[in-house]
Parts: sequence; C-alpha cells; structure tokens
Amino acid sequence: MSADEVILTKEGLDKLQAELDDLKYVKRKELAARIKLAISYGDLKENSEYHSAKDDQAFMETRILVLEKMLRHARVVDESSLDSSKVRVGSTVVLNDIEFAEKIAYRIVGPAEADVNENKISYESPLGKELIGRQVGEIIVVEAPVGAVKYELLEIKVD
Repeated sequence: MSADEVILTKEGLDKLQAELDDLKYVKRKELAARIKLAISYGDLKENSEYHSAKDDQAFMETRILVLEKMLRHARVVDESSLDSSKVRVGSTVVLNDIEFAEKIAYRIVGPAEADVNENKISYESPLGKELIGRQVGEIIVVEAPVGAVKYELLEIKVD
C-alpha cells in the first residue's frame, strides 16, 4: 500500500464522488454568484461579504483538490470477496463492552469515510487497529484515556 493510497468501501467512494460533483457543479456556481453580488457593492478593501466569499472559495477549491487526489488514489475494497471469518475493511462487527455489558456495532472503513455518528470507524483508529484480522470470540483490549477498555468480538458481518 502506497502512502497516498486511500482505502474506501464502494459506499465511501460514491459519497466522495457525490461531494466532489456537488462542489464542482453546484457550489462553484453559487459561490461565483455570491462573489459577483459582493463585487457590486463596491470598494473591495472593506467589503466583508466579498472577503468572506473569497475565503469560502479558497476553502472549497482546496477541498476539491483534496477530493480529486483521494479519488485518484482510491482503492475500493471488493466487499463481495470478503468472508466473515476475520475482520477486514468493509466488515461490520458486533462487540460486547465487557465492563458495561453493552453491545455495539461498528463498520470498519477507511479514514476518509469514518464517522462515529454513523458507527463507522477507521481501520487506523485505536479500536480499528485492534479489530483488523480478529475472529469471533476474541477479546480486544483498547487503551483509552479512561484506561483499558475490553470488548468481546461477538459477530462479523459482511454487508
């Protein structure tokens, strides 16, 4: 794996492509209209709307470049070839927090599509690193700020 390689699920690839398309074909036009309107107010030196729009434009163009690079270097995980015997990128795992006896499910994804609010964790995260290659029944110990957290791997699903 090269340093630039970005590992994605098919869902993650589609999401990044949709964001890129939205930025390039919708948001750029909207921002151009904002800049044009701000210019019409005159005196660009003290025109806060113009400067705000230009800052937004710089941020957006940077995001476009980042997305294009990520998509150029993307390696999509072939989820059809995954099996449920070991945790891999693309797997969904069901864990039991041993201390609190709580079950939680996470999908293991690449860093670019990780979103804790959607229970998608990166294979590069502390928990993700511990899970990769593990099998059902194993105990996973993750160092956290509150101390070691122990999980039992209950199930591995391939979506």
